[in-house]
Amino acid sequence: MAVTVCDVGPRDGLQNEPDVLAPAVRAEFVNRLAAAGVPRVEAASFVRPDAVPQMAGAEDVVAAIERKAGVEYSGLALNERGFDRLVATGLDRLNFTLAATESFSRRNANQSVAEARAAAEAVVGRSTLPVTITISVAFGCPFEGRVDPGVVAELAAAFATAEVVLADTIGVAVPREVRALVKRTGARGVHLHNTRSTGYANAVAAVEAGATLLDASCGGLGGCPYAPRATGNIATEDLVYLLDGEGIETGIDLDALVATSQWLEALLGRRLEGQVYRAGPWAGS
Repeated sequence: MAVTVCDVGPRDGLQNEPDVLAPAVRAEFVNRLAAAGVPRVEAASFVRPDAVPQMAGAEDVVAAIERKAGVEYSGLALNERGFDRLVATGLDRLNFTLAATESFSRRNANQSVAEARAAAEAVVGRSTLPVTITISVAFGCPFEGRVDPGVVAELAAAFATAEVVLADTIGVAVPREVRALVKRTGARGVHLHNTRSTGYANAVAAVEAGATLLDASCGGLGGCPYAPRATGNIATEDLVYLLDGEGIETGIDLDALVATSQWLEALLGRRLEGQVYRAGPWAGS
């Protein structure tokens, strides 16, 4: 069995950091992940720099990437303007995100759910790139609490021609809920945060339910600027260690991921949330 791991560190991982890294440094991050064999990397976010200054200079990031054969480079957009910017850079895939609740949609994209859905439908209709539709706060919202699975299922069904990813944006889901919603929606992937230490169990549950795409972030970086107390994504190297141990193929060099997290630790000047980069891969595995 094999799954595709998408490292979202250069986008979701860095967007909540207090420091703004230069585009060349963010491109180096992308290059290191690609060199480690990560098959998909989310390289940049095409949002307004005044809203998320950490993502300023997205075009410069993409221009500085050293493209590696076999790696799919994606970017995030929240509206049609962002989509147009992304397409102009020559990235391989569009990740278009919309929220499952009105409150989060207003704060994250300054749109109602209906407006965000209409924009997503327009982009899917226009795009010649493969499109991932990520449904954020699919399991719980920081402003509205529990999210009705039926609402998420309806949104997912509207994008049958796209790749659908369910996001546990604030890290509240448990395996039972992840398993049920992946089965109900037929979503290809999940985007998990480890806020309450359920992220890795949720990843296994998603794969058991049929998911073949898992988002993660090197070192466990991440969080959402519009979600109070949001913490990091599941760490890519921790996820790869787990999947390898379960006999699930990723094609990723764990040692190279660990080295990338160590590089990030030195760059950011603090200990990261991941565990494997500090403990090291186990020689007996």
